Formats: sequence, C-alpha cells, structure tokens
Amino acid sequence: MAQTIGNPLSWTAQALGLGARNAGEIVAEIASHDDAPIRVRSIGISDLKTALHKGYDDFVAMRTDVMWMVVLYPVIGFALALFAANGTLLPLVFPLMAGFAILGPVAGVGLYEMSRRREAGRDANWRDALGIAFSPAAAPIMVLGGYLLALFTVWMVAAFYIHSATLGPEPHASVGAFLSDVFTTGAGWTMILLGCAVGFVFALLALMVSLVSFPMLVDRHVGLPRAVTTSLAVARKNPVATLAWGLIVAIGLGLGFATLFVGLIFVLPVLGHATWHLYRATVEQAKS
Repeated sequence: MAQTIGNPLSWTAQALGLGARNAGEIVAEIASHDDAPIRVRSIGISDLKTALHKGYDDFVAMRTDVMWMVVLYPVIGFALALFAANGTLLPLVFPLMAGFAILGPVAGVGLYEMSRRREAGRDANWRDALGIAFSPAAAPIMVLGGYLLALFTVWMVAAFYIHSATLGPEPHASVGAFLSDVFTTGAGWTMILLGCAVGFVFALLALMVSLVSFPMLVDRHVGLPRAVTTSLAVARKNPVATLAWGLIVAIGLGLGFATLFVGLIFVLPVLGHATWHLYRATVEQAKS
C-alpha cells in the first residue's frame, strides 16, 4: 500500500500528544527495565571498514531523507566560523570546529533510527528520524546529550585559557597576524601542542562514553547507566579499534572542514549510519 506524508502540522500535533501521554514512560526510560545480559564483542580494523561500508550503503539508500537534515550542520558551522573569525573570538575557531567531534553523536540520533529500521526491513523516512524526539528514548538521550554539551563547553573554556596563557588575551589584528603568531613563534607552537593534548583528552572522554551508547538507547530499553557502562566496556575491550574509530571520525570531520563545511553534508550521515553498524558489531542483540 502506498504511503502518504500527510500534513506536517497535524503529524507534529499528534506526536506531541503522544509524547505528553507517555511522559511517565519517558522519564522511567532513564532507568533500566531491560535486564537481558549485555555481551560485548571484540572487533578489529576490518570491522570498522565493514561498518563504514554499511553506513555508506545506508546513506545512498536514504540520502533523499537525510540530506536536508545534515545540510543544516555545515550551514550553522560556517556561520559560527564567520562569527568567530574576528576580534577576541578568532582563537576559538579551531576549538569550535574540533568540538564537532564531541557533539556529533547527538546529531546522529535520527540516523541511528533510520539505519535500525532499514536493517529490520522497515520503511525509514524523516518522520521516523524526528520521531525519536517524542519516543521514550528521548529522556536518556537528552541527558547524555547534556553531558556532551557540558564537555564541549568546558573544552571551549579550556581552549580560551590555553590561548590566553600562551599568545595572550589581546585581540589579534587580523587572521593573517594570528596565523603568523601561531606558526612562527614559540608561544604559538606551545599553544598548538598543549591544545592538541588537552583536546585529545576531551575527545577521548566523549568517544568512550558515546561510542555505542546513543544507538543502544535508540535500540533497547536498557536505561542511561547501562548504555554508558556498555560503551565504556566496548572501549576497554577494543582499545585499538576505538582509537582507530576516533581517528576515522577526526579525519572525516577534517576533510569536511577543509571543503568549507560542504563535505560535512556527506561525512556526517555516513559516520552516523556507520556508528549504528559499529554498535551492531560490538554488542550482541538481545534475545527476543
């Protein structure tokens, strides 16, 4: 039977009504009521390649549904970069872009749901992706997203103080002058090395906590504590694969930024869909 999209306003009203009726269930979702054992698998680099391949397949199959969602992120990112590229905010342009790696898992929640539905042989469209916001999984996802947002905020504050302690708090005269100070002075290289070291710690914290927790919350009613501890267990059991995945994400985002954010239109959905398949590779499915 052919499906129709219907009136977006009426769909939104229905979804909000459903969310209100299930408010108690949504709050309860933060705690676990899926007590099935969670078994974590060991994976290798070949499994990361497989996840990326499957993620690309999902992107190709559903690109008409996800393109409009992910195009917002390059536009917003470009606008923020333009805003930051002046005065005292100029030194925060790179930390701002690097922070996408911390917040990225939140942006991919809708993509996880679409991959989950396609894997199950069900239709997947933009309404299914947005429907996560009105599902019981919304509460733990928002709490975990709040943690990543707080981590991002602390990272930006740390980056500001690192710059102040090295190149000084005074505004730079221009972009050229700033880049010259960064790459031709000892203080500039100190800022680069210290910033990369501190940024690595923040990125690693975000990666370990969010590696599989968001797709797991979309997939199962395990609650926030079990989702996070499972993600940490996956990272501990697969340290090489975890670091390799973090490197893949960093390279992908770097390529996206190098193309003035246009590449993010493709990088973000592929990485988002691939994260779902990484979750499938590392966590055994619950017995039905």
